[in-house]
Amino acid sequence: MRIHFTGVDLGRIRVSAEPDLLWETLLAAHMVQTGQGPLIFGEWRNRVRSALTDPMRRLLALAPPRGYSPDFLTPPEAAEGLESGLDAMLSLPRGQLRHDLELLAPDRRDLHFVRALAAGEAAPLRALGDGITAFHDLAVRPYLGKLSEHISADRAVRSQSILHSGGEHLLATLHPAVRWNPPVLEVAIPGTTEDVYLEGRGLRLVPSFFCWRAPTVLRDPLLPPVLVYPIVHDPAWLLDVHGDRRARGEPPLAALLGRTRAEVLEATARGCTTSELARRVRIAMATASHHATVLRDAGLITTHRANGRAYHTLSFLGRELLNGRRLVAPDAAG
Repeated sequence: MRIHFTGVDLGRIRVSAEPDLLWETLLAAHMVQTGQGPLIFGEWRNRVRSALTDPMRRLLALAPPRGYSPDFLTPPEAAEGLESGLDAMLSLPRGQLRHDLELLAPDRRDLHFVRALAAGEAAPLRALGDGITAFHDLAVRPYLGKLSEHISADRAVRSQSILHSGGEHLLATLHPAVRWNPPVLEVAIPGTTEDVYLEGRGLRLVPSFFCWRAPTVLRDPLLPPVLVYPIVHDPAWLLDVHGDRRARGEPPLAALLGRTRAEVLEATARGCTTSELARRVRIAMATASHHATVLRDAGLITTHRANGRAYHTLSFLGRELLNGRRLVAPDAAG
């Protein structure tokens, strides 16, 4: 996808400060139907799958793990909260609802529940709203503290990027699947090849916990422009939700790097100065500086200086390592 900016649009880039709950709910519905990200999402996925109910499966029917999910599931009003988003969805004109449903893959479009929605029946739409709420309460709401923490950390990094280098640098460093080729933002989205002209509308950037690997967008170019992108995850996030990670044994990353250096790498995912790093990991400033140097020399973090302070962020390699992805191609593993 090619997103065309004007000079006005560069001044109207906005980064969401809080999780967009309908986007997170939709992307969690995608994630629960896949086996992706086992290190990050495996235990969460098992918990959610074991508690799915028939009302929740109404959302899953509309949210295939690959391919199109209807735009009406993530209305712009959801930026104001879950209730606002659901109210907007439930009051959507029936013609728009039918249009979005017609873009589903045939095997989904022909489901009885989906046909009833497309026919404009009120009861199935209310049932869908109930199913979305129930799935959100199961898969997203219990983890909102961690989601907010991760998204706030990402937003802090983006804010530093804008302050030190401007909006164009923010776009250029947003994600490996995003390339800034002024005045066009090129986004590698599987199965999508089209042009979107912002024409002064600006772009809302939505950091997302449950977005995985590739950014995502709305299909309809006439809707308020939004780009949802994956953030860096702490692999032990679920241990923090359900109990102290130290009481649950040594995480794999600690076994590889050593506990303190692994914690330094995880803390750097949020973006920080050396003093903030020392405070987060509860180590001396000199120790924090030493570990940051080792990680930087290994290519896992990057450091830039501004106003006499060193500011540390993850490199692409560090992001991949934290997210537990394969770093060596299968044919080179031997």
